[in-house]
Amino acid sequence: MTFPTFTSSQTEPRARGKEFGTHLRDQIAANLAGYTDLFTVAGATGAQVRAWGERALEASAAWAPSLAEEMAGIAAGAGLEPWQVAVINARTEILAGIDMIGHGECSTSVVLPKDGPPRTIQTWDWHDHLRDAPVLWEYEHERGRVVRTFTEAGTLAKIGITTAGLGVHFNILRHDSDTSDLGVPVHLIARRILDEASTVEEATEIARSATVSASTVITVVTEAQAASIEISPAGVAAIPPDPDGVLLHCNHFLDPDLATGERHATARPGTYRRLAHLEDNVEGLSGADLNARALAMLSHEPDGAPVCAHPDLTQPLNQRWETIATIGLDLPAGRLRAHQGGPCQVTEATWQTF
Repeated sequence: MTFPTFTSSQTEPRARGKEFGTHLRDQIAANLAGYTDLFTVAGATGAQVRAWGERALEASAAWAPSLAEEMAGIAAGAGLEPWQVAVINARTEILAGIDMIGHGECSTSVVLPKDGPPRTIQTWDWHDHLRDAPVLWEYEHERGRVVRTFTEAGTLAKIGITTAGLGVHFNILRHDSDTSDLGVPVHLIARRILDEASTVEEATEIARSATVSASTVITVVTEAQAASIEISPAGVAAIPPDPDGVLLHCNHFLDPDLATGERHATARPGTYRRLAHLEDNVEGLSGADLNARALAMLSHEPDGAPVCAHPDLTQPLNQRWETIATIGLDLPAGRLRAHQGGPCQVTEATWQTF
């Protein structure tokens, strides 16, 4: 099983968005419906969601006009209103506004070896009813760099890699400063980093330039550098690798100042157990073989760390979590490799190179 792929032929933002929206019209509509169901179960009204979408679009247009244009193009191609596409891109912000915290979520490992390229791997956990949302999207930026991203239908970017030698991993966070007054969607920050940054410092400056209402961590990696850029309304912090070149992140803040406002881990402490599991398996996560790195991540809840998640169908829609993808970045090739499912399903033959 593989994720659907799409390669854009357009480079102008609105035209690129319209082409993307037209090609993925049905999948984008299904993704919007899935999020609408999620927001409803979590307690949001349709009027609230529309207001949040309109506010996200306004914040996006002020911070990155070309990305707002691209969302408008996606809407035109998919037969939707621009605010509806903004809702898909701002789902992290809307969930923070609803104050929904779940027990799932992602685990990321980056190792910078003394010889050889970076070794990266992450799981991407999300709600099981949205398992058909992902798409692998390739587009050429106006400046000539090619970006390849694992994202959701209608979302401008998430995990990705560029021909400029930079890649990003992506994990959600929650902070006491998160607010329902929607700001710039964190997925658009990832997109601008992929489009514009060539160094960790440039990526951090892009993150600092955005006024946000929700928290996340974008782990940026180049051939020689890496940092987990923790983003929240309270501030931005860049976490470097340890002296051995190891950088691990789950779903709690590592910066001491930001950690005082931690929300996710106070309600769902499994994130600490997942990080401990990664720390215990650094040797396996440091290897050159991606399949072996994925297997080094493998742990289920009964084993002590829910790195590989499977949905509990007895739970309501907003509390069913699944490891939908396992992803590694190949910096020298400018490619990402994706496996549909969690580490427990990985074999040499299940990797999709994009």
